[in-house]
Amino acid sequence: MLELLLFALKDLRNSLKDLGSGLMIRFGRTETVIQDLLKEVSATNIYTQEEVEYDLRLVIENVKENLLGENSPEIFLWSTPLYDTKNMVDLPLSYDEFQRLNFNVHSPLSAPQLPGSAIDLAWGPLPTLDDLKEFMDESPYKLRGTWSSIKSSSAEKVLQNARNLISNGVTNGQSNMNSQTTRIKEKRVKNSAFVTKLGIFVGGGTNNVLNALAAYLRYLEGTARDDWQEVHARLRDAETREGASFGTLFGPALQLGIVSRRRVYYETIKYEKERNGGFLSPFGYSAASVAAVADHVCSREQLHKLLLSDSGIVFWLQEVKWIPRIDILLATGGGKYAVMGSKGPAVLLVHGFGAFLEHYRDNINDIVEGGNQVWAITLLGFGRSEKPNIVYTELMWAELLRDFIVDVVREPVHLVGNSFGGYFVSIVAGLWPDLAKSVVLLNSAGHYIPGYSSVPPSKERKTSGIAWLGARGISFYLRLSVRNLVKRCYPTITERADEGLLNEMSDDPGALVVLESIFTFDPSIPLNYLFKGFENKVLIIQGMKDPISDSKTKVNVVKKHFNEIVIKELDAGHCPHDEVPEEVNSIIREWVINTENRGEILKQSSKDESKVAA
Repeated sequence: MLELLLFALKDLRNSLKDLGSGLMIRFGRTETVIQDLLKEVSATNIYTQEEVEYDLRLVIENVKENLLGENSPEIFLWSTPLYDTKNMVDLPLSYDEFQRLNFNVHSPLSAPQLPGSAIDLAWGPLPTLDDLKEFMDESPYKLRGTWSSIKSSSAEKVLQNARNLISNGVTNGQSNMNSQTTRIKEKRVKNSAFVTKLGIFVGGGTNNVLNALAAYLRYLEGTARDDWQEVHARLRDAETREGASFGTLFGPALQLGIVSRRRVYYETIKYEKERNGGFLSPFGYSAASVAAVADHVCSREQLHKLLLSDSGIVFWLQEVKWIPRIDILLATGGGKYAVMGSKGPAVLLVHGFGAFLEHYRDNINDIVEGGNQVWAITLLGFGRSEKPNIVYTELMWAELLRDFIVDVVREPVHLVGNSFGGYFVSIVAGLWPDLAKSVVLLNSAGHYIPGYSSVPPSKERKTSGIAWLGARGISFYLRLSVRNLVKRCYPTITERADEGLLNEMSDDPGALVVLESIFTFDPSIPLNYLFKGFENKVLIIQGMKDPISDSKTKVNVVKKHFNEIVIKELDAGHCPHDEVPEEVNSIIREWVINTENRGEILKQSSKDESKVAA
């Protein structure tokens, strides 16, 4: 991303120079740099992009607070929306409903002639990649080195290393991966749109990205141009499911603003009209590449609108945040999260399939009152988080949680997961144990196999026609019966499945792509394998009336073969945390206290042993 940023800054500086202006580049904290600059230029107005990500909004608020006083400049939030929705009060959550409203689309703005600077200013040199790295190394917010290395190890790589220890050799999977990397490097051409060393994202300047977009749209036409052939080859490699390649290849360029959603949509519709004699068909787009671009841009615009409106705010928490884009998900997006409590051990709550952070509505405050800092996340693909067009897997969700802990929480956490969320947090604890203080499973997905010691072979995850049809069949069934299904999961206190919860689940937009993951989901790694060496830090809270899984058998297996794991049996169904929240909250609070105390005792024992040895 830093490489892409530098290419974009160089192009932007040249473009502004051609328009009679310039681009200033300085290092430092935003509020301090702007305050110093105001002394130089006596500005009366400050314009900044309207943001949805919490950290960026916080920067803007810090600048405002720093400029309070007489004769302070006024700060204006600037945006270039794709749709004209200024008279729309309530935006629909469903993307399909949003599309049916047929909003007018804004055209791109033409470049203006800008006034030159009347005073001499220190514009600052364009930094090198080493300059940026050095600046980041000096940042007080820099991650610990060990945690940075954790992020560099993908889930598949960790599992592959485990397979290698068993097979004592390099597997075909590694060979294939290496050959693919070599193939990508060999395909680099002159005037390539893939400007970084890895060469996996479209980047460079605006014209460079627009040229790559033209190549992407014209995929079906074929070409003799080397640079367009390269884009077509990358498209084929990135098309893990229909339309997924655009977000993968162009997502970072859109995120950095090298091109705007307006411009991308304008160029896409312009090309579509060229293909159809100046008209747009009411029956859909004429090429899959056109559909991929339009769907990506329009769905991201709808999500952006939702987050800027009241309807995008969690109804029961005061503070809502948006995950900054993080390394493993640069091309896919981010998820919504909330945090309460400012001190104490960190507890991360992870929901199950089809749910969202609001499912912990009656847990967060109570656990915070126990002296903890509580984080809750809506995973990518669920609730009000982004639903990018990708292949969803249990390893992808585990990597999202890993990056969230490293980049956002920034300290080891007590992991709490319900249903599929329980399996995801188990993967995190098993593959990156330094991130987890303990694991609490609430009617978790996954199984236990005594004596299991191997790692299942990796397999390619791609959607199929069966998954496509199956997801639509499941979606149709859920629309008719989701309320009854949810209520069955609350057998003891059925009224806890109230209208607020049911409406949130019923209105979940864009779920089809996620539903396809049911057919690629692979829970073949047993929980006891993931907990190897971690068993005394695992708590199972099991609702014994779970209609989805056989609680009695699972509990009996754990009691017989894994006696270090603590089990609490409750008179509840599949979602004990929401059905009997008081009981679950009390158990979790006590568990965290005991685990923390045990950790302190072990630390002290280790120190005493070191002194004796010395």
